[in-house]
Amino acid sequence: MIFSKEHIKYTLNGILFVALFSLAALQIADIGLIKKAGLSPLIVGILIGMLYANTLRNHLPKEWVPGIIFSTKTVLRVAIILYGFRITFQQIRAVGLQGLAMSTIMLSSTFILGAFIGQKLFKLDRDSTLLIASGSSVCGAAAVLATEPVLKAEPYKSVVAVGTVVVFGTTSMFLYPLLYHLGVLHLSPTEYGLYVGSSVHEVAHVVGATSAMGDIAANTAVIVKMTRVMLIAPLLIILSLIMSWSVKNSDKSGSKVAVVIPWFAVGFIGVSAFNSLHILPFALVDTINHIDTFLLTIAMTALGMETHIGKFKQAGIRPLLLALILFLWLVFGGYFLTVFITKWF
Repeated sequence: MIFSKEHIKYTLNGILFVALFSLAALQIADIGLIKKAGLSPLIVGILIGMLYANTLRNHLPKEWVPGIIFSTKTVLRVAIILYGFRITFQQIRAVGLQGLAMSTIMLSSTFILGAFIGQKLFKLDRDSTLLIASGSSVCGAAAVLATEPVLKAEPYKSVVAVGTVVVFGTTSMFLYPLLYHLGVLHLSPTEYGLYVGSSVHEVAHVVGATSAMGDIAANTAVIVKMTRVMLIAPLLIILSLIMSWSVKNSDKSGSKVAVVIPWFAVGFIGVSAFNSLHILPFALVDTINHIDTFLLTIAMTALGMETHIGKFKQAGIRPLLLALILFLWLVFGGYFLTVFITKWF
């Protein structure tokens, strides 16, 4: 046991080691230029972790490794649950049927498209495909983190998926405002908010893509985006059920296969429901969200520490090509869906 009397000291040293790197990531992400580029502490954390993994990792005491593994698993699950404090059911109601429809259709279509193209066309392995599809369809790095425990994927595959989010999410943050100012989109501020919120990867990228468009566009975009975030829970539960069903059908022995519901996804919904009651003071919820950002950064940094650059070479160009196709679908498919829904609903 990693927390047994003889091991607890080393495990805590490993967790503390990751936490110190994560604190540095928080500070770096707060630098003006880094913040303007839309690089969240999660992204900075994974980059710092990878830098360490590929330079000084051999000097890490092997007894500390369980602390890093604990950070990639248990800390991650707790952070996903606390992520529910960022969302209320009232926010979902505020964007109405249009926002919910946009979020649901774009999430499901992007995920299904990614799962099909990744495995059938590019012959990518299941885990890499679904992690990239999740990151593109829901909420970027946080979605990749939430999906990884369900798949039990290797850490480097999560890092590759997050890398695609960084590339195309950052591209979106600059592309969408450019298209809007050029008059290509022909959308009202509310419609632009629906478009951005339902098709841009990270929350930080959504904020960046609407920051100069006024409060109506910005507020609509963020609420629609958080509605997409909420949908990560049913997505993970459905994904878990499908995987259990797949294992059952491939098992020739006829033995029963237990259906594993990701408890952290259920916890995420429960926390969101509790947050919707507005029992806790706003200041306390804000503090919890800051703590949660730190925990997510710890998980991302630890993932980075488990990733070697050779794995990226092994993955090749196919993950990036899959993410590119999904990015193009989000840009064009999201636009035409926005026009259709705002016209007919």
